[in-house]
Amino acid sequence: MGEAVSQTAAQLITALRRAQRDATAEVTVLADRPDGTVVRCGHVVAKAHPPGTDPAELAVRLGVAAHPRCAEILLPPVDGMGALPDGRQVTLWPYGEPVAPDAPDAAPWVGAGRLLARLHAVPIAELPGPLPAMRGPAKAARAIARLRAAALPDSVATRAVLRAWAGLPGWARGVDRTERTGRMDRMGRRDGNDGNDGNGGRDEGGDGDVTHTLCHGDLHLGQLIRHRATDWRLIDIDDLGLGDPAWDLARPAAWYAAGLLAAEDWERFLGAYRAAGGCAVGQRDPWPRLDVPARALTVQTAALALAKAAAAGRALDEAEEAMVAASVRIAHFMEAAG
Repeated sequence: MGEAVSQTAAQLITALRRAQRDATAEVTVLADRPDGTVVRCGHVVAKAHPPGTDPAELAVRLGVAAHPRCAEILLPPVDGMGALPDGRQVTLWPYGEPVAPDAPDAAPWVGAGRLLARLHAVPIAELPGPLPAMRGPAKAARAIARLRAAALPDSVATRAVLRAWAGLPGWARGVDRTERTGRMDRMGRRDGNDGNDGNGGRDEGGDGDVTHTLCHGDLHLGQLIRHRATDWRLIDIDDLGLGDPAWDLARPAAWYAAGLLAAEDWERFLGAYRAAGGCAVGQRDPWPRLDVPARALTVQTAALALAKAAAAGRALDEAEEAMVAASVRIAHFMEAAG
């Protein structure tokens, strides 16, 4: 390795070589960021989880990934947990082939849709617990906090992102989880769902209690790997937990709405999810269920883009520009709606 690595990466390399019982084994640093460091050695990958990760919650998430009910959905861990000298939690995983970023036509949108539908159908009562909450809304709130902490010069983009965030309901900002359940209960009654439709209480309007579905929490193509050459698996359990399954569809929905995901890819993803029995949306218009989560993911992505670009002293790239522009449109629409 010719490039300098962080102290966390250096510690992780030492720990991985020790686990592999080979002090000279060649390693590859796959990611080295403050929120996660990943190192590969042969067929094993070690991940140092973000600082402040709750060991008890991580242990439950590991148990879910290793559970037979999640076989062929989530990548199972190789071993138990460990910790670095700085206290960061470490987990070990089998290496798999990631999605090729330079081959968009081969992106596994169908596989992603099917995996999500199967994940959302896993019976919660059979899993280890207590399961923590899915961390999607909390991550969106942290992105806004990061934007505010960056103290950027006043601009149309920054004001629009903050206005779009302020216009979201409390449950989407991670401050009022009961609001979402009550809203969906009302939707169920309006749609004629009495909770006894033969599909676990789920119908076209979604789950009557949307806080009790197993969710990934951070779905994007970087969270899939090809396991054993042909089978796709979901990886990264840091945000796994109970929540609204619509959140797992929200990032592709936001990309589609912003023009970053082709219509045919969105339809392949959504069609595969529906065909596999996904509970987040029915066969009718999906946007009543996806609108708020997709807006939240749009604002989150735009906030991080502005903060990261400012910290690096660079301009926004094309994708970041698209998400910021989408946030500006959201803010304008909210103002026009009154």
